Amino acid sequence: MIKYYWDDFTPGWTYESGTRSLSADDMVRFAREYDPQVYHTDPEAAKATPFGGLIASGWQTCGVIMRLMCDGYLLESACMGSPGLDEVKWLKPVRPGNALRLRATALEQTASQKDPRRGSVKFSWEALNQAGEVVCRVVGRQYFARR
Repeated sequence: MIKYYWDDFTPGWTYESGTRSLSADDMVRFAREYDPQVYHTDPEAAKATPFGGLIASGWQTCGVIMRLMCDGYLLESACMGSPGLDEVKWLKPVRPGNALRLRATALEQTASQKDPRRGSVKFSWEALNQAGEVVCRVVGRQYFARR
C-alpha cells in the first residue's frame, strides 16, 4: 500500500529511524567482498592505521542508510527511482557495535516539467551514531508519483 507520494515530502519533512548496529564480523564480511582495505578487514592490522582499529567501509554505512530508509518509509512510497547523488561524505568512523540511525530531511520539492504525474525531492540522509554524531551524510534526489 502506498502511504507517501511526492506531495507528502514538503521541504522540512523529516523522518528518524530506529537503530541498526554492525558487528566486527558484519564489517569484515562486507569489506572482504566489496572494500578489502586493511582497516576494514583485519582487526589486528587495523590497530596500526590512522583509525587505530577496525572501522566499517563507508559504502557499508551507505548500505545501512538505504536499508533504514527502505524500512522506514521508502517501501511505502510511490518512489520511481533516483537520478543519482549530489554528495556523499563520511564524517566519522563507524566502529563495531555502533548503533546507527537515519535522519532523512526533505530539502527541496520540484514538480516535473515534462510529466505532471510526478516530481522529484532532494533529500539529506544522515547516519548518526549512538552519541548523536553525524557519521555519514548523503544528499540526492528521488522521483515520486504525485497524488
